[in-house]
Amino acid sequence: MPSPDSAPESALASRRSKITPERAQELYAAVLELLRESGYESLTMEGVASRTRCGKSTLYRQWGSKPELVVAALHGTRRMRLPNIDTGTLAGDLLAAARAIGEASESDTPLMHALSHAALQSPELLCALREALILPEVAAIDAMVRRGQARGEIAADLPGAEFMAAQLLGVMRARPLLEGRYADAAYLTRFVEMAVLPSLGLTAGAPES
Repeated sequence: MPSPDSAPESALASRRSKITPERAQELYAAVLELLRESGYESLTMEGVASRTRCGKSTLYRQWGSKPELVVAALHGTRRMRLPNIDTGTLAGDLLAAARAIGEASESDTPLMHALSHAALQSPELLCALREALILPEVAAIDAMVRRGQARGEIAADLPGAEFMAAQLLGVMRARPLLEGRYADAAYLTRFVEMAVLPSLGLTAGAPES
């Protein structure tokens, strides 16, 4: 026999199910777009509702609050770019990673800047930001380094090998502050060729046999 609480729970589930996965993706995309344009503090449920032609009450029923909606948008739009990179050499992998990160820098960098301050105030938001934008790429770059070590391209205990992800992702974040420009694919490629590979004793060409 259903419990007395089951009817309200079923009604809530029914209300939430009205948003299709496709519609949710549209809403998530609008949330991230607004974050890039105006930052976290300026983001409002009213603004999302207006941008998406969605009722504000629908947003509150589905997600409850702005932080919950932003967390859902970050989780719901996670993408895996770097894990598919495996060129057969560490130099090739790092250059391919630089291009992939650089091609996304114009969208990822404003989002990171928009959320950084708010994320430091909210453990849940920080966790979502790390899981959506940072940890997948760190894990992929670390895997590239391990493959290079396994192939004997670099020593297993080579100083600096552990900082590859920090270098690639850090310079993407730093260049707009230092030079007022995004770290695009061309810039990151030069960075890897001129700074990263020499520190590993590698070049952009094929490894010596």
